[in-house]
Amino acid sequence: MNDPIFDHDRLDVYRLSIEYVADAFDVCKSLSGLHRHARDQWLRAAQSIPLNIAEGNGKRSLKDRARFFDIARGSSFECAAIQDVLVATGGVNDSTSRDLKSKLKRIVAMLTRMAMKFDGVKEPSVDYAVAIDYEHEHRDAEHEHEIGPDPRRAPEDGLRGFTNGKTIVRPR
Repeated sequence: MNDPIFDHDRLDVYRLSIEYVADAFDVCKSLSGLHRHARDQWLRAAQSIPLNIAEGNGKRSLKDRARFFDIARGSSFECAAIQDVLVATGGVNDSTSRDLKSKLKRIVAMLTRMAMKFDGVKEPSVDYAVAIDYEHEHRDAEHEHEIGPDPRRAPEDGLRGFTNGKTIVRPR
């Protein structure tokens, strides 16, 4: 690659993801016929990795940055699954897929650390010293059953009329 112009150009994970895209394109040149749908999806997912890394690295909000790194990470897993499909259907040999997956594994590891680093709007761990007064809590519970029925509520015994505080209200 050329001299870094943008910040994302300096990221190892970005450069590795660009290598992965180039390798995926090389492998995809031989895919056609029934494999064309998986090929197209693979190329989109592979390109999504560096694109989301670059976009995320340009975000000022740390939460946004972490979100884009997570999206790039998800695209990496999608690429791995597409490779599994292509191996199972004879589009890609197992050795090639294994080599490409080792790059994906490194990309995922880097993106995981980066997302965790920037997903950091967290409250510091604090031990709250709260004394629970079970005695008063229990006293309140004892008196709940002594409270009389609310005259504005319908009785639970199935009677149709109930009082609104002044007169008996009967539904029509």
